[in-house]
Amino acid sequence: FGVLHLQTGTPIITKLFKETNSLFHCLHLRPNKSLLLAVCAACIGGTFQYGYNISIINAPTKSVQNFINQTWLERYDEDISEQYLTLLWSNIVSIFTIGGFIGATIGGTLAIRFGRKGTLMMNNAFALLAALLMGLSYPTGLFELLIVGRFFTGVNAGIGICVQPLYLGEIAPRALRGAMAMGTSIFITGGILTGQVIGLKELLGKEEHWPILLCTTCIPAFLQLLILPWFPESPRYLLIDRGDDVGCRKAMKQLHGTDNFDREREDMERERVSAIGIKPKKPWQLFMDCSLRWQVLTIILLNAAQQLNGINAIYFYTDYVFEEAGIPDVNIPYVTVGTGACECLTALTCGMLIETLGRKVLIIGGYTLMAFWCICFTLTLTFQGAGVWMPYLSMGCVFAFILSFGLGPGGVTNILTTELFTQTSRPAAYMIGGSVNWLSFFVIGMVFPFIVTKLQQYCFLVFLVISVLVAVYIFLVVPETKNKTFLEIHTEFQSGDKRKASKADDGPRTTLLSTPL
Repeated sequence: FGVLHLQTGTPIITKLFKETNSLFHCLHLRPNKSLLLAVCAACIGGTFQYGYNISIINAPTKSVQNFINQTWLERYDEDISEQYLTLLWSNIVSIFTIGGFIGATIGGTLAIRFGRKGTLMMNNAFALLAALLMGLSYPTGLFELLIVGRFFTGVNAGIGICVQPLYLGEIAPRALRGAMAMGTSIFITGGILTGQVIGLKELLGKEEHWPILLCTTCIPAFLQLLILPWFPESPRYLLIDRGDDVGCRKAMKQLHGTDNFDREREDMERERVSAIGIKPKKPWQLFMDCSLRWQVLTIILLNAAQQLNGINAIYFYTDYVFEEAGIPDVNIPYVTVGTGACECLTALTCGMLIETLGRKVLIIGGYTLMAFWCICFTLTLTFQGAGVWMPYLSMGCVFAFILSFGLGPGGVTNILTTELFTQTSRPAAYMIGGSVNWLSFFVIGMVFPFIVTKLQQYCFLVFLVISVLVAVYIFLVVPETKNKTFLEIHTEFQSGDKRKASKADDGPRTTLLSTPL
């Protein structure tokens, strides 16, 4: 390629030469051990908590309801009505999403004021308080403490899922940014799987152990408080937000190694210069900034689609599918653990492929496959009684859908939120994306039972349409962000807007300008 470049000097060969050098750089670059440990330290008290607290609430459902009924009987000398018991249990489960929404709305602001690492450290206070309240609910006979405790676990998860990807995206070198940021998805799925395993009857799933089970949310918090202080603050935050050049260099030396951070330091310096005189933006300022309209629209659509694409419906139907396949009720929790392991495996796979295939291929491929499995699952549920083998096809569709979700939408969405924005806009972007994600989570929890009642298995046709539309939008609007600086990605969006405007004004004459220099 070098010889061709010298002989021809054409822009195409020059561009190819640069991209080839970049590819070889990516292939030979390996993450520093300190960087990997920093990722684990951030994730164990961050998105791991989110996944863990989603799954552990399922195992003690009957035990907690028995506790509420017993407490009600002791207080009022009568059994609680079925409707009111259902309402209280629904509050315990759904208050988690309200707390998550509040956490997401304040996470970006805290990350600007106290730093990414500082906010993650402070966030553990919510997890410890939640564990204390839920642990005290049984000995005090106050089931109301469960509601308050679940609210604080939601706040913890909301802040964690907002700030932790921000931290990971800023500490990773450009060539490994996608792989390192996949820690978010890997630890979410790892948290879900851990919660499913801990909730088995052989461990803490017995009726008398439910207070201990709900208290275990304090363990990841303690681990992060012990481990994360050994690792530095985000170098980008230190340099661009705080102007601490010495602290930035020290942090980069620890995270990237002595010989690997010069290129990253140059990228940060260019971004720092471009941000001089610009204060960190508020969420409403992003909506008013015309240069960010496509980025903002993209994260809103992606975060809404992450909850509305049918993954929650699949989990809703798993018990029914497993029962139809002839799996005994006592064994269904173990098969459910298999779904968690399946999602965790795909997150790991996505982490290994993302720097090779790129973000765009994975997320479009994931949504396309999910649309296909929506069709298959609708057919297998419709003709469930057509043969003894049909329930097993439904089981296959369940696992295939989960694999497709984990391979693309589940892993790539948070990475794109990091990469589509520069330093001054990124915290506000995470506040918007996180708020939309939690609101969608809440809406699907409230509306989905009615959708299932009305449409039954045909509800997956709704999710089919959503998946197809999102895949088409990404294909048409979102550029590939692999191995590009944040400024390059921002410029590419602006260039796209300018090219569209030029085509509208000047017609076909502007096609010669569509190839970037």
